[in-house]
Amino acid sequence: MDKKIENFKKALGNYPTGVTVVTAYNENNEPMGLTVNSFASVSLDPLLILWSIDKRVGTYDEFLKVDRFSVNILASDQAELCNLFASRVPDRFGQCEWEKSSLELPVLKDTLATLQCKVHNRVEAGDHTIMIGEVLEIDNSDKTPLLYHNRTIGAIPETFYTKA
Repeated sequence: MDKKIENFKKALGNYPTGVTVVTAYNENNEPMGLTVNSFASVSLDPLLILWSIDKRVGTYDEFLKVDRFSVNILASDQAELCNLFASRVPDRFGQCEWEKSSLELPVLKDTLATLQCKVHNRVEAGDHTIMIGEVLEIDNSDKTPLLYHNRTIGAIPETFYTKA
């Protein structure tokens, strides 16, 4: 592997991120989803977020056709969901709890938060496409987040939190 790529992966792998599962319905009205840690806020006016999808992912072409999607931000007790949607298991939705939202999107149950979005823009970026979504609806909970750090998923240690 190229040394620059190796150093890039090491540097960004040491940067902790949250873990999300992005879900949508494909053109056959079947739910689809994948684990994503390339998620970020973009704008407050309008409310915009972004996530990126690898062009080699099996559902890549299907996600490019959707006009709406949900970003399910996983809670610290949802590592199994992270692994399920990162796997190649064919019926992921048959192995987890989810529901169809009021906006007709598949959303996972008991997450830290869910952002239901309409596609605002798609931007080609090397071997990925950046999906920018306008947030239409937000559901929050008081849970702690699931994190990805150094190729490992886990919770923030309780000692990290301080009381005001």
